[in-house]
Amino acid sequence: MFKIRTFNTISSHGLDRLPTPDYVVREDIAEPDALLLRSYNLHGTTFPDSVLAIARCGAGVNNIPVETCSNQGIVVFNTPGANANSVKELVICAMLLASRRVVDGINWARSLKDEDVAAAVEKGKKNFKGPEIMGKTLAVIGLGAIGVAVANAASALGMRTLGYDPFISVSSAWGLSREVTRATGLDEIVQSADYITLHAPLNDQTLDLINASHFARMKTGVRLLNFARGPLVNEEALLQALDGGTCACYVTDFVDARLAQHPKVIPVPHLGASTPEAEDNCAVMAAEQIRSYLEHGNVKNSVNFPEVRLPPRPDGYRIQVVNRNEPRMISQLATVLAGAGLNIDNLVNKGRGALAYNVVDISGPISRSVSDQLAAIDGVVRVRVIAPS
Repeated sequence: MFKIRTFNTISSHGLDRLPTPDYVVREDIAEPDALLLRSYNLHGTTFPDSVLAIARCGAGVNNIPVETCSNQGIVVFNTPGANANSVKELVICAMLLASRRVVDGINWARSLKDEDVAAAVEKGKKNFKGPEIMGKTLAVIGLGAIGVAVANAASALGMRTLGYDPFISVSSAWGLSREVTRATGLDEIVQSADYITLHAPLNDQTLDLINASHFARMKTGVRLLNFARGPLVNEEALLQALDGGTCACYVTDFVDARLAQHPKVIPVPHLGASTPEAEDNCAVMAAEQIRSYLEHGNVKNSVNFPEVRLPPRPDGYRIQVVNRNEPRMISQLATVLAGAGLNIDNLVNKGRGALAYNVVDISGPISRSVSDQLAAIDGVVRVRVIAPS
C-alpha cells in the first residue's frame, strides 16, 4: 500500500487514478511515499525519508525546493501542457483586452448613473477605440505546450505569428503550425512585433528576459502579455516603457502593488489555469506520474530526474538507484549484485546534470543486505526495491 499526502484540494478526477486499497490519500499522513500539491509552498519543509516523489499539479515548481529534493533522491514531477488550452484561451482574451480597451470601457460605462446613459455611451465610446488584431504581428517567446497553442491560435485568427525558442523540443516543433515563422534571436523578434507574449520558464537565464535594452528596440505602442512568470520582465524598465509610451498596455497574470495601480496595466489575478478542465487535467497527469514511478520506477515530466520508461515487471524484482552522476557508478553497482549471485536482466542508466538514475531488473529476490550494500556505495543517494506485484 502506498501513502500519498495532499497539500491542496486536488481534483477527484486525479485522485480516482490512485485507487484503494493500493493507495491511501489524505492530508494528515506523517510518513508518506509521495506528496501531491498545487500551489502549497514546500520551501522550508523537512521531508521524511519515506518521501520518494513529489508531484505538482501545474507547470511551475517555484514552490518546491528542487535542489533539496535531488539531494535526498526525491523525484519532482510537474504537469506541462495539462493547462495549455486554459492559458491559451486567456492569452487570446488578453490580446483583445489590450487592443480594444474593453476593461476601461466597461469601468467607464459602470460609472454612468445620473445621466442619459445611451446618449453618453454614443458620445464617449470614441475614447476607447483600439486596433484589431487581425493582420498584426505577434511574437511568441517560448514554444512549449502553451506557446505553441497560442502561436497556432493567433495564426488561425489571421495574425502574422513569430516564434522564438532556442530550446524547442521535437514534440513542440511537430505541433507548431507551418504558418508560424521561427525567429533566430530575441532582438529580432521584439523589434518587429505589435504584440509580445511570454511563455518561457523562469530560471537564472530568463530572469529579466525582457529588459530596458529590449524595450528600446520595440515598436511604439507595443502590447506585452506575461502569463508565464512575473520576473521574466524587468519591472523598472517596464514602468518606464509604460510611462514613456513605448508599451501601450501590459497584461499579466502575476501582479504586485505597483502594477495593479498603473493605468496601462491590466492585472489578472493568476487565472491562467483556473478552469475546472485544467485542474482535472493537471491532477490526472500528476497522479498517473506518481503511480507509474511508485509501481514501476518510470519517470516522465520530471524537473530533476532523467526520463525513463520501462514496461511493468510483474514476475521479477526491480531496483531503483539514485546517485551522483560520476564515473564508475555502474561498475560498482554491478559488482555488488554479482557478489550476491544476482544476474542483471535489464539495466537503464540515465543522467541529468549532477544526478543519475538507474533501474535494474533482477530475476531473483533481493535481500536487505544487498540493498544496504548498494546504498553504502559512495555517491549513492537512494536505493529502493520494487517487488513483484
